[in-house]
This record gives sequence, C-alpha cells and structure tokens, in this order.
Amino acid sequence: MTHRILILDDEPKMGTLLQRSLERDGYDVAAFDKPAEALDALKAGGIDVLVTDLRMPGMDGLEVLRRAKSIAPQTEVILMTAYASVETAREALMRGALDYLVKPVSAENDLKPLLARLFAGDADAPQHLETPLPPPTHSASPGLVMDSPAMQSIMAKLDKIARSGASVLLRGESGTGKEVLADLIQSRSTRAGKPYIKINCGALTETLLAAELFGHVKGAFTGAAADRAGHFESADGGTLMLDEVGEVSPALQVKLLRVLQSGEYQRVGESATRKCDVRIIAATNRNLEEMVESGEFRQDLYYRLNVVPIVLPPLRERREDIEKLIAHFARRYGGGVEARFTDDALKALLDYHWPGNIRELENAIEHALVLGDPSGILVEDLPAAVQQHREKSAQAASPAAVGASSLEDIEKRCLLSALQKTNGNRTRAAHLLGITRRTLGYRLRKYGLEDEAARIAAGQVEE
Repeated sequence: MTHRILILDDEPKMGTLLQRSLERDGYDVAAFDKPAEALDALKAGGIDVLVTDLRMPGMDGLEVLRRAKSIAPQTEVILMTAYASVETAREALMRGALDYLVKPVSAENDLKPLLARLFAGDADAPQHLETPLPPPTHSASPGLVMDSPAMQSIMAKLDKIARSGASVLLRGESGTGKEVLADLIQSRSTRAGKPYIKINCGALTETLLAAELFGHVKGAFTGAAADRAGHFESADGGTLMLDEVGEVSPALQVKLLRVLQSGEYQRVGESATRKCDVRIIAATNRNLEEMVESGEFRQDLYYRLNVVPIVLPPLRERREDIEKLIAHFARRYGGGVEARFTDDALKALLDYHWPGNIRELENAIEHALVLGDPSGILVEDLPAAVQQHREKSAQAASPAAVGASSLEDIEKRCLLSALQKTNGNRTRAAHLLGITRRTLGYRLRKYGLEDEAARIAAGQVEE
C-alpha cells in the first residue's frame, strides 16, 4: 500500500529535498511552503502523515497541528523544529502530534526510520481479533459549572441575550465551552423547540461547506447525485450555529453576508432565490479584528455576526471553577463509583495551566478514572502533560531535586498502564489514551515495548 505524505516547510528547498528522498522509497509525497495550501490538501482526504515545520510566518506548526486534527483526526502529524525542548515536546504531544524531529532533519536518518516504525504494523495488524470500539456517545458538554465571577457576569445577561433573537458571536480559546453556551442560548430563546443545527465551518472545503449551508441541485458538482436542502433551509424558523466561522473563505463570506442581510440565498447550481428566517450563533477562537484588518474577513460580515459578542475566559482565568469541574466529570465517568483523588493528584490538576481548557480537563479526568483506581486516583494516573508540569514545577521550586521523571518515562508508564487496563487489547488501549491504534504501535516500537505489550496480552504480567 502506498502511503500519502504531506511536507510543510516555509523553506521550499527543504520540503523538496524530503519529498524527493521519500518518493524514492515509494511514498506518495506532496510538498508545500504555505500552511493554508497544505491544509486545503488535507481536506481532500486520504493523507496518512503531515510533516510540518514548527516556526513559520503567519501560522506556526502548533496551529497547523490543531487545524489538521480538526480536519482529519486520523492523519498523523510530525513536527520539525530547530528549537527543541521538553516544553516543545510536551506541547506538541499534548495536542496530538505523533512525534517531533530536531532540525536539520535527515530523511535517511530521521524521517524514514520514524515512518518505518509508524507503518510497520499496517500490513499484518490483527484488528479483526479485537472488537471495534463504537464512536464515543457521551456529550462534550462540561455542564453548567459557572461559579467564577467571569462566568457569573455572562450568566447574568444570558436570558436577555437569548430572548433578543439577535446574532451572537461567541469568542474564546478552543475548549472553553462555546458550544455549550450556544446550546444554552438556544434552549432559553423564543426559538427553543424549533430546528437547531450546528456546523463546523473549518472541517469542510469551500465547495462542500457551501453545499451544506445552502443546499445543492443534482449535478452541481461531482457527487451531487440528487437535489438536497441545506442547513439554512432545514433550520428555517430556528437557529444555526456556525462553529469556527473564522475559517469561512472570502468567496463564501459574500454568500453568508447576503443571507444574514436579507434572508435570501441560492442552492449551489441553482438560479432561483430562496428565503429563510434563521437566527445565527457564531463561534470562533480566532482574532476576527486582525483578520478584518488584514483583509481575510469581511468587515460588513463581522458587524452582522458581532451584534452581541460574548467572550468566554480560558480556564486558567476562572480557576475557581476547576475543582467543581473535576467533581462534575468524576461523577460522569465514575460509573456510579464515587471517585477520590489523592491530595497530590488534586493539587497537580489544580496547578496545571490547562491550555486545552475544559475539553482537556474532561479528557484528563476520564483518562485518570480509566487508568487508575477510582477509590484513590494517583498523580501517576493523570495524563503525561499534567505529570510533566508537576515535575517541572517541583524542579523549579527545588533545583537540587532528583528522580524527576522524563517525558519519555511518563509516556512509557501511560502506555503500559493502558495496555494492562485493557488486557493487552491495543484498539481499546489506544482509545483510552486518546490516540490512534497506529500511533500506539509506533510508540511501543519507539520505546522498545513490543515484547512487554505481548506479555501483557498473553496474561503474563499482572495488572
């Protein structure tokens, strides 16, 4: 099987060198020097690995990683950086990167061995022996834990905003609860009980997003086998949530502006004009003012969306809510058992800075309850990023401290713990860790843990 690789480096010569070397080994490779072009190629699908530089003008590698995981969660992402550090590695791995390479990167000595480890298990992976996991069915909602002053200020005016019928623009970092707040606004509005549709504008190409929003007629584009209503038509009388609205292309912004101004739109491939009555709740983690200034986002559309702006603070600025959120998620994922955290584990959770906000906290609690004993969750049961932050803080407080775990040691413990909890079932272990089965196999091979994993699967290692 030919594996498809994307190379993204703002130095075109570097991308070309890596491309040519990998192509000689039979890989299907495309090289880009602009992040937007690479992400567009990713949206087309079928990409196994994205190799991206960390420092690039306009959009850095961590932002590329975030968007790539939103567009194509199964695509593995490898970062290249000349500025390697434990913090860089922790941040990249926490955001879902497969690994990182230190520049200058050699295709022969660095990238090819990494890809060989990654793809080593593809041909003979015994996936038929393991029961496939159904997609997660639990809600991503963090509940209504909003006791901090910042959130209380929002809640105090929420009913008035909900009943107004005006367009709402929710601002805030990823994972701060924008979708939850949108749901709450809808439930308290005069349109409650009427159609409520959500769409992620950053997850689709321009053509597909236009078809999803406005509908299309048969033959309008490849794959349009029949007429289809769009979300504006389906949500008539109700509410449409436009998540990641900052990702909408300039051409599509014009069409979006028209429907917001007049309620009129056309299906893709159709000349007839249709009408709708839809309330818009938009959300973004991008700085739309800067995008307006640079010409990436239309000023008139910005004003149409920004009638009622709400800024959700990051979790690090509402630390009063963290402990109650921990308790909330512990009840959700505890399976009816009252979960207890040791003092050290709770302190590690409270001290962590949560760059992924509420979503990261939710994943951390689920992770801990799966891998640990609910009657006494230990620091070792927490995700690697939380453990690493605790170790780093301890070293800063006591420079002479010894025995601090490396990021590699923490990763190894997490990998083996997940395998022990699932009796060696790699599909389930990968699910518990929030990574793909292929990534799990790669990390086991990278750290020389294949034999240990086999012994766990054979029942030769006690849990």
